[in-house]
Amino acid sequence: MTQPSDAPRRAASLAPAATHDATATATAAATGPVGRTPRVRAAVHAASGHRLGAARPRQEGPADLRLVPPALAAWATAALVPAVPHGWAVGAVAVCLAVAGVLLTARRGTRQGRLRASAAAVLLCVAASAASAALHGADLHRGPVPELARRYATFTAEVEVTADPRLARPRVRGDRAAPPAVLVEADVRRVVRVGGTAVETRAPALLIVDVGAGAAVRHPAGGSDASRVAGGGPGASRWLGLLPTTRLRVTARSAPSLADGDRVAAVLRVRGGAAPEVVAGPSGPQRLAGRMRAGLREATGGLSADARALLPGLVVGDTSRITPELDEAFKETDLAHTLAVSGANFTILLALLLGPPGLAQYSERRGLAPRLGISLRTTALLGGALALGFVVVCRPDPSVLRAAACGAVALLALATGRRRSLIPALATAVLLLVLYDPRLARSYGFLLSVLATGALLTLAPRWSTALRRRRVPPRLAEALAAAAAAQALCAPVVVVLSARVSLVAVPCNLLAEFAVAPATVLGFGALATAPVAMPVAKGFAWCASWPAEWLAGIARTGAALPGAGVDWPGSWTGAALLALVTVGVLLVGRRLLRHPWWCGLYAVLLALAVVQPPPLARVITGWPPPGWRLVMCDVGQGDAMVLAAGPGTGVVVDAGPDPTLVDRCLRDLGITRVPLVVLTHFHADHVAGLPGVLRGRSVGAIETTGLQEPVDQAESVRALAAARHIPVRHALAGEQRRAGALSWQVVWPPAGPPRSRWPGPVPGGEGANDASVTLLVRTAGLRLLLLGDLEPPAQRELARSPAAAELAGVDVLKVAHHGSAHQDPGLLRRAAPRLALISCGEDNPYGHPAPGTLAALHAHGAAVLRTDRDGALAVAGTGEELRVAGD
Repeated sequence: MTQPSDAPRRAASLAPAATHDATATATAAATGPVGRTPRVRAAVHAASGHRLGAARPRQEGPADLRLVPPALAAWATAALVPAVPHGWAVGAVAVCLAVAGVLLTARRGTRQGRLRASAAAVLLCVAASAASAALHGADLHRGPVPELARRYATFTAEVEVTADPRLARPRVRGDRAAPPAVLVEADVRRVVRVGGTAVETRAPALLIVDVGAGAAVRHPAGGSDASRVAGGGPGASRWLGLLPTTRLRVTARSAPSLADGDRVAAVLRVRGGAAPEVVAGPSGPQRLAGRMRAGLREATGGLSADARALLPGLVVGDTSRITPELDEAFKETDLAHTLAVSGANFTILLALLLGPPGLAQYSERRGLAPRLGISLRTTALLGGALALGFVVVCRPDPSVLRAAACGAVALLALATGRRRSLIPALATAVLLLVLYDPRLARSYGFLLSVLATGALLTLAPRWSTALRRRRVPPRLAEALAAAAAAQALCAPVVVVLSARVSLVAVPCNLLAEFAVAPATVLGFGALATAPVAMPVAKGFAWCASWPAEWLAGIARTGAALPGAGVDWPGSWTGAALLALVTVGVLLVGRRLLRHPWWCGLYAVLLALAVVQPPPLARVITGWPPPGWRLVMCDVGQGDAMVLAAGPGTGVVVDAGPDPTLVDRCLRDLGITRVPLVVLTHFHADHVAGLPGVLRGRSVGAIETTGLQEPVDQAESVRALAAARHIPVRHALAGEQRRAGALSWQVVWPPAGPPRSRWPGPVPGGEGANDASVTLLVRTAGLRLLLLGDLEPPAQRELARSPAAAELAGVDVLKVAHHGSAHQDPGLLRRAAPRLALISCGEDNPYGHPAPGTLAALHAHGAAVLRTDRDGALAVAGTGEELRVAGD
């Protein structure tokens, strides 16, 4: 059979359309000849006279959705089976198989037979998914590991590492920060019982390795993790260097899993002071992948901080160097997906091999393969090998598996000459993956990956076409449609995780699109050349640092905007509400597109809502109130206050437990310069938020108490200050300072040896609390007494100190220790404040503020306000007229 004589002319006529087709970014790579049998299509390619096959066959016909219902049914089944009894799953399998058998044996009529066949396919997929989920769930409940976990037993076991170890993010619990730990996902392969008998088993587990506090963690493969200052000692590095498939012998105390009960059979807590006992090293492919990842870290070691942190994340998903501040910026702007290796990375790699997506099946495709004269089938085999290497090097995360599976299906179609449609490929990938690993059905990462891909395949082409009809440039229309479609489908899921909706996600993703591809391509160049030619790899990394820094700048700039996001209910009810709002916005926006002037007006209003110019924001929201003198930030169960010291300038007293919350408070106040940060004592609920205070602000000095307890938090403060060259000094009673119209006097702790200044026991909570720096502040005729967390012994000493006379009749009292019951009546009586402010968290487990403390304050004539009910509190006015406002 010969190719029709009008084929070249038809190909030429379709070229402009294909070039400007908005669907090319998602579907053109997957489409092929329609209405022809595989033999005819193969003949067309063979008779084309071109070594790479026929050029541009017609691409017409509706999308093939036959595999979508079976895939969705299998996905839903895999998600539901862990929540039902085991017997129900077995019964569901039996019923589905029986009904499917009846449907397949009772076919009558062509149309009716097809419907029954489709229904039977759905039931068979449901049965297979239920069986797979039940079998995987059985691993969590059978064998010795779950039994030992229920008894909280300590035992020795051999485990096989299944993922890269990671350092846990520090969490504040009360006044303490949780000790640093390394998290290791592993399969328990052998349990050694008392008496020395070994039992072979296979049970997934999570190892929590206590590594202790120390200096900054340095990854064994090179590069310091700046985000983990005081985050772990030398033991952490030994555990962080373990590769997947490594076998270890550990002695651990077991416990049932409370958070991941459907994913792990037990949680094993391991003492990590010593080096891990390795029984067997990693496999060859994992060693090669480890060398490549280590080479990439070494190649990026000399770059700027942002590029050094971002490039390993962009290329292989290695986020160990991402600082909490940068990570938060990417989350605020919905750019976090760029730090997780996903289908975009794999698509870029395939584009290098095959050429642009829209030309993947054409003879004039412009990738490396056609330039080297490689046929389609050989190209598909190379693509399969690339997919396998991609999964091994980048690790089998949900988005990586989805991208590789979807690409493998498309490559198989490319090799066989069959129709290539990414919607069936996506459905096939979902079906195969949930059957292989049913745990993916409950993975948020997998859900977001599938939703984003589905948006690019379904909504984005239509929206792009609609925008082009309204004279939007083609490339801009494609990019805008892709970003908006992905945001529309993914936002309801993201809000469940973050309880916040980003208003800058679409523009930030549009700007980031220019940098992701070059950073990824150059980064993969550094990855590939690092094991053999490090100077070349460093050259690639240096070139990739420019787009990486561009990405970091976009994230930081977007996150710094006052209206970058709005709080939203973080539940599935909130997700449903956001979905309804999104649909409403789309319906209204569709009508607005017909009226350019209205579109421009709403765009300006949205820009004002995001930028929030301070004068306009103050008029609309009333926050902060004009002439504010003190603001008590709402930072949950902790303390953070700001004293006005001039335009854009404020003295910060304590930083709260969360860097994000205190940073947001300072941004709302417009504070860009901080001449002094006073940390009353080193409990985590007062100092853990210090990175948020330092974020993007000029800080003159840090003043602290002389008692360095707890030691780990004191070391963390010193390390953060040293990293930014900020001097640290100790505050002593009698010290007086001024910043603009603001002045303050330190009235506690007294001078003398640190361990003899206060009556409380030094190592415990009372000693640290009684060491709190206490300030008497004067501003605009007001006197404010800030007590830190002083306990009654120190309060009584303060009431008898030389400064006691100046404490009488203050205007504002910051109540000590979040309004706890431990207050000295004598000091409250002497202070007799007009206004008492209490900083405490909503529904905190300590019962703060105590009813007795509230009653005592009211008895002395004080008006009491608290952040758990009133939000952030601002004190304004002068000595004659005191005003207070809540955010």
